[in-house]
Amino acid sequence: MQDTFPINGTDYIEFYVGNAKQAAHYYQTAFGFKLIAYRGPETGAKDTASYVLQQDKIRFVLTAALTPDHEVARHVLKHGDGVKVLALWVDDAEEAHRIAVERGAKSFAAPQRIEDKSGHVVTASIHTYGETLHTFVERSSYEGPFLPGFVAMESPMEVEPIGLKYVDHCVGNVELGQMNEWVKFYQDVMGFKLLVTFDDKDISTKYTALMSKVVSNGNGYIKFPINEPAQGLKKSQIEEYLDYYRSAGVQHIAIATDDIIHTVDELRRRGIDFLRVPDTYYDTVLERVGEINESLQELKRLNILIDRDDEGYLLQIFTKPVQDRPTVFYEIIQREGARSFGKGNFKALFEAIEREQELRGTL
Repeated sequence: MQDTFPINGTDYIEFYVGNAKQAAHYYQTAFGFKLIAYRGPETGAKDTASYVLQQDKIRFVLTAALTPDHEVARHVLKHGDGVKVLALWVDDAEEAHRIAVERGAKSFAAPQRIEDKSGHVVTASIHTYGETLHTFVERSSYEGPFLPGFVAMESPMEVEPIGLKYVDHCVGNVELGQMNEWVKFYQDVMGFKLLVTFDDKDISTKYTALMSKVVSNGNGYIKFPINEPAQGLKKSQIEEYLDYYRSAGVQHIAIATDDIIHTVDELRRRGIDFLRVPDTYYDTVLERVGEINESLQELKRLNILIDRDDEGYLLQIFTKPVQDRPTVFYEIIQREGARSFGKGNFKALFEAIEREQELRGTL
């Protein structure tokens, strides 16, 4: 596979939130991220505050508005806390932006060089589904903590990482009839390839269904599943997301770990809620997936799901939404050779989501 332009990985994910200081505390105490940088009034930014958190190769930026008429405040009013920017680390941001726009992308921000005493960075942004952006980041000439304009910052409290390694994939929910359009966007504009397709026969329960296609760049570091609703007897999780988020947007972020038992144990201990499948799931799961290295009793205790493809197996679990609106949530995933997305768990997983929808009165 040949990329339209090289992408080295996810540079950062930026959330627009109502209260960045409190959100930063949550991600430190619950998810084990470390505070590494800050931008706000004290650094010359008069209308926003941003906290940069890092764990291994994952960087989250949490940004809040300081005035009610700011674009960040408008975004939060409409969508609630959510993902605004999926930033991509590239070798040449200006070239990536030029090619993307030539191939049909809508520009959000032209290439700009920003610098400080630690060097310079080039960034440029394009629109994707909903109000989500892709920002191209070229940082080979920069040695600062994050980007020019940010200062290094550490938290006074002790933060213990929980083994999160990197962003495995980011899932977008789009409106009915829009999935193929956005898949074509990633193919035509970014040079991504279609990795796998799931139709409403693959992803359905008695009541609801959805369709999904996964696109990936050449080196496989960037994987974007795109979901849309499918016809069902009741309102699907995708429709519920679109109702509450008020547009297409990022539904969940899958984060990789090498030791899911340790990671999930810590997340549960720190108060993170997860979707739950019935214990009967474990009665026959090994008949379907075969031999695994982990203790089935430990996986059952933590309610971690198991699936297998031609190249190995994977372990996965999904949090409940991490804000009041039933929108953004996380997947924790450990890959033992498998490159797939847990198709064998879809029915159990979506039945668990439906039970949560029923409690909210939105099924």
